[in-house]
Amino acid sequence: MGGHLVTVATCSLNQWVLDWEGNLQRIVESIHLAKKAGARLRVGPELEICGYSSLDHFHELDVYTHSLEMLRKLLEDESCHDILIDVGLPILHRNIRYNARAILLNGKILLIRPKMWLANDGNYREMRHFTPWMRPRETELFHLPKILQEIQGETHVLFGDAVISTPETAFGAETCEELFTPKAPHIDMALDGVEIITNSSGSHFTLQKLDVRLQLIMEATRKSGGVYLYANQQGCDGERLYFDGCAMIIVNGNIVAQGSQFSLNDVEVVTATVDLEEVRAYRSSISRGLQAATSNAKYQRIQTSFELSPEDEDTDIWKKPTLPRPPRYHSVEEEIALCGGCYLWDYLRRSGTAGYLVPLSGGIDSCATATLVFSMCRIVIQAIEDGNQQVIDDVRCICKYGKEGELPKTPQELCNQVFTTIYMGMSKQSSAETRGRAKELSDAIGSYHVNLDIDDVYEAQKKLIVQTTNFEPRFKVHGGTVQENLTLQCLQARIRMVTAYEFGQILPTARGRPGGGSLLVLGSANVGESLRGYLTKYDCSSADINPIGSIDKADLKRFIAWAEKKFDLPCLHGFLTAVPTAELEPITQEYVQSDEADMGMTYAELTVFGRLRKLNKLGPYAMFQRLVHDWSADREKVEGDEAPFYTPRQVAEKVKRFFHFYAINRHKMTTLTPALHCNDYSPDDNRFDLRPFLYPPFWKSWSFKRIDMELERIEKKREERAGKGKETA
Repeated sequence: MGGHLVTVATCSLNQWVLDWEGNLQRIVESIHLAKKAGARLRVGPELEICGYSSLDHFHELDVYTHSLEMLRKLLEDESCHDILIDVGLPILHRNIRYNARAILLNGKILLIRPKMWLANDGNYREMRHFTPWMRPRETELFHLPKILQEIQGETHVLFGDAVISTPETAFGAETCEELFTPKAPHIDMALDGVEIITNSSGSHFTLQKLDVRLQLIMEATRKSGGVYLYANQQGCDGERLYFDGCAMIIVNGNIVAQGSQFSLNDVEVVTATVDLEEVRAYRSSISRGLQAATSNAKYQRIQTSFELSPEDEDTDIWKKPTLPRPPRYHSVEEEIALCGGCYLWDYLRRSGTAGYLVPLSGGIDSCATATLVFSMCRIVIQAIEDGNQQVIDDVRCICKYGKEGELPKTPQELCNQVFTTIYMGMSKQSSAETRGRAKELSDAIGSYHVNLDIDDVYEAQKKLIVQTTNFEPRFKVHGGTVQENLTLQCLQARIRMVTAYEFGQILPTARGRPGGGSLLVLGSANVGESLRGYLTKYDCSSADINPIGSIDKADLKRFIAWAEKKFDLPCLHGFLTAVPTAELEPITQEYVQSDEADMGMTYAELTVFGRLRKLNKLGPYAMFQRLVHDWSADREKVEGDEAPFYTPRQVAEKVKRFFHFYAINRHKMTTLTPALHCNDYSPDDNRFDLRPFLYPPFWKSWSFKRIDMELERIEKKREERAGKGKETA
């Protein structure tokens, strides 16, 4: 029997879909780092060989062929021997596609463990691509292809739900979603004496999600005891999700090691030395012992003589268990800055483009997008100072202005190389304040700034209408109709989109960048505006990537207020106090366009509507029933209650207005710029929010009629109650 002190390793890898050799190189590097730290067991992220977000590529046989080819290279690499390896890949078994783990040791496959519970909600479509293994604690034989038979020396290996037994302990594999299920596999494994659980994940970031993830893992081991190794994908692997790493090791409910949640490191390995005797002592309670003794959940154990803790290592007086430490969290503001910055850097370096361009309006949304790019530059400069060679190589490849090979030394210097801001004004609609704020922000962050007016282009396009129809459209402040007003606003908005792409394509060449290239255009429509449809289809909200597309106005304001101090950007204060306006209508002494006035609802109310619609899954009638209480004008005010006070009729009007505009503008979501996913009520039609885009008129719908009926009943009851009160008085 081996000793009781075991060094284990988990990791976060910045994999990239279908980057076969790059992914393998990062896997091998993580194994080398784990071995260097003395680890005898290493676990990596879900589907790490091919990249988690391969999506419908999982229908292609090439993905399975190339995954096995990379697995062979890993098995042949003797530098990866003398350590148990838990690696993720897709497997085709009996013509069924599985999301699987391969447990490897010294060039041999010990077990292929398929995922049992698949993620199939929100951003995940695993049931579209894979079949779950529905036979708990059962195994069968997997017929190896010839390229693996030569390595294995056998034609078959075990496939299914089993665990690995070493001389001193046993460990079992759990995959991502299985942790989140009510009856997670780790429960039965723990009851059967498995002391180490590995979890390979492809878990994406949303604001404050880490707390949920940590609580689940801590509770799993707090209740069952044991060592839990959590590995996760990190970075942008080709989709609109950011995987936020945070590999960790937890023992008996206590964190002993936690990796970074946001990092530009392509490979990050987390190790800890754990004491198996602590697990055994923790599990010695009578209630747990009785459950374990009577449990029928018995796992097949695959025996190996490989010791996780050789006897002689325990005699080393310097070797001791890693001490527990408190969990590390980021605030919402930090999460926005770090997630947005890291995602934008991954997207930029992997897209092979010259940089980013943002139409900077002088409002808080485009300000937030620009500040996120500046956050990216700060993170990159810090990585350069830390000696991150991958980042240094990427910066040298992207930054081609000035002296060849010279690295920028400040975030502003890097910003000037990779980031262009452009203010596209109209003489009668744009204010000196917004133009000034845009210029001031550009100066502060160092972006290459373009200040221009689109009046001539606008007048030329407007002239086409006059020449063709003999009719001149007017704004409503000049006596025009709603349709005329809308036409002229959309005309400006779409000219800005065309102009942004025009300058994005030509500016690198005009600035003398070797090789030219194009800039990626960033969008700045927040989640509330998209939900309400308060944007012009194919205007400057149409872009290549929208880093704030699933962040609401309140969180954006918190982020800007935080960045004002943290990034030393006092100019951001003016954006916080400015009234949100699209500036698409002429400014007069009596009228200045206001977003919230145009929408007929506040941004805070939009956030509530969005959460109730998506997270609580409420339709118009159910939402009215909920809000008539939550927003009741009769409720007692309590501390922290910031909800508005509305009568039932006002609530009915608000709910119906929201669903009316949501329905008629739903078609805009089909062309919505891909947004970095940060919130679970995003209206992104392309991946996340799968709903129709052609609805019958809500004003004539049965759901609105039911709201009216319920409103009538409520008001009648209120009148009766008021009448009884008068009689009593």
